[in-house]
Amino acid sequence: MSAVASSSSPSSVTASWGDLLRGRNGLLAVALTGGVALHAINVHIVTTVLPSVVQDIGGLDWYAWNTTLFVVASIVGAAVSVRLLAARGPRGACLAALALFALGSAACAAAPSMPWMLAGRSVQGLGGGMLAALSYALIRVVFAPPLWPRAVALVSGMWGVATLCGPAVGGLFAQAGHWRWAFWTLLPVSALQAALVAVQLRGKGVAEDRPAIALRQIALLAASVLAVAAASLSPQLAWQGAGVLLGLALGAAAIALDRRAAVRLLPRGATALASPLGAVYGCVALLLVGTTTEIYVPYFLQTLHGYTPLAAGYLTAAMAAGWSAGSLLSSGRAGTAAARLLRGGPVLCAISLLALAVLIPLHGGFAAGAHLLLSGLALAGVGAGVGVGWPHLLTRVLRLAPSGEGGLASAAITTVQLYGMAIGAAIAGLVANAAGLTAPGGVVGAQSAAVWLFASFALAPAAAAWLARRASQG
Repeated sequence: MSAVASSSSPSSVTASWGDLLRGRNGLLAVALTGGVALHAINVHIVTTVLPSVVQDIGGLDWYAWNTTLFVVASIVGAAVSVRLLAARGPRGACLAALALFALGSAACAAAPSMPWMLAGRSVQGLGGGMLAALSYALIRVVFAPPLWPRAVALVSGMWGVATLCGPAVGGLFAQAGHWRWAFWTLLPVSALQAALVAVQLRGKGVAEDRPAIALRQIALLAASVLAVAAASLSPQLAWQGAGVLLGLALGAAAIALDRRAAVRLLPRGATALASPLGAVYGCVALLLVGTTTEIYVPYFLQTLHGYTPLAAGYLTAAMAAGWSAGSLLSSGRAGTAAARLLRGGPVLCAISLLALAVLIPLHGGFAAGAHLLLSGLALAGVGAGVGVGWPHLLTRVLRLAPSGEGGLASAAITTVQLYGMAIGAAIAGLVANAAGLTAPGGVVGAQSAAVWLFASFALAPAAAAWLARRASQG
């Protein structure tokens, strides 16, 4: 959806865009940002082609698992990237991540069934999570401090590029009946990126001590997501409830373990919602839960309104575009204005999701152009509701972090964001399947699923709005 910002530059002097993009620095910038671009474009490709995938190989009841497993694997990939970087250096780490990403893409392209597709998505997510984390980590290695702010902005900007390229690649191939080629096209691009990395990152970096990884907490978080996702496969309400309760218990266990662990995922005080720092992390997670509704939007638009895959993909990307636009427009605000945006953003997100609960299920009764416009505005509103407060949430994390834990607090944003996306995708699959997506299925099932999905997920940003009042006081 959007990239997570890194910590701010320690230098008070900021270089120009020309300094970053000229000569050797320009080639290094492409070497770093290309991996994030691949990861981000792939996210939008898959969102666009998934309706065509399930029509071809089946697996509608596993629809949300494509995102759930991808994001869970991304959490693991981002976590182990620091060890990989220390062990193999910048070039070796990036090449290993690209190899995993390419292997997963090939598996998706060749998938004869949904379980095969899900295995490929997991490998893709592992490589993609590594690529995203390495891009931020290597900024400090390959660039001088005055270039860091521009480099961070460039890496983050790749998600905006993805909203233009991803739906086009996925939509055009899906419309032509060749969705597999949307994945095959990622292989030559990955090879070109690997060649650039091999040349430009040669000799970069020095050997480092291998940092410890909070593997037990990560394993518990992954298990909590998978427990909720597994509950979506059962038609029995009792089993669904048991899966959710188990998922919540495992998530709580991860938090309890992190509080007393020597190697932690979160800074001190981050797990207490009563504290400003805990409220900020809570807002991040809840807002990301709300945005995961986008994974079903292309399916609803194609099933209920007859949109082409290309049109459905680009309309869905309005959510990401709204996020980017909101972040850019609000990033210059400070003080009282920033606090108002932080509090008002989740409200806009919740209202927009409720609007989608009305607009998306409507089957007829609206002129096509009017439905396109209103749905696009509502989707953009969901993203903008997150985006307008996003820079100020991240700034507060850095300001509220306990002394000596600024790096941990910044890295934890990625973990919290990915966990929110993963648990949101798992719950989305549970809600959609329980509401009739697969039984009775068809138009009636899609209408029921859309109403329940968007209406229930509006509760997440509504809760974030409550937390934002506490977070804005930090």
